[in-house]
Amino acid sequence: PSDAATALVALDAQMVVRNTRGERSIAAEDFFMEPSVDITRMTVLDPGDLLVAIRLPGRWENADFHFEKVADRNSWDFALASVAAAFAMREGTIEEARIVCGAVACTPRRLHSVERMLRGQARTEALAVRAGAMAADGAEPLSFNQFKIPLTENLVRRAVLGIT
Repeated sequence: PSDAATALVALDAQMVVRNTRGERSIAAEDFFMEPSVDITRMTVLDPGDLLVAIRLPGRWENADFHFEKVADRNSWDFALASVAAAFAMREGTIEEARIVCGAVACTPRRLHSVERMLRGQARTEALAVRAGAMAADGAEPLSFNQFKIPLTENLVRRAVLGIT
């Protein structure tokens, strides 16, 4: 999945799919498929399905949104690591957060534990560092991609602080 997939999951998008039997909505978080389910597909679309719309919920209308990726310079369009985050703020406090990492797994990886930890907190450097460290909890790098862990930690830290 592309950079857009990471952003769509962060924004809790609904993917509207139509086929001869009718129309259905699928949460973006459930739309992208792990290769362990079916190595030949990247989405849950079946033959005859057509993605006809993407709907974004209104609750993110006034949110702070952050997207950032790190890529090799002048060589690839693909991210080495990316983060998309949406923050609903109230009087300087994070009321709701959705943080999703891209290019660290086969599908966008939502950071549920980080989101829970951020709720009710003010944006501070200490909070951002804690969120970055939590983002890498349980990470199991493959051969030659250990560099993605500090990249992800730093991207999450920057997202929490709103640094672009």
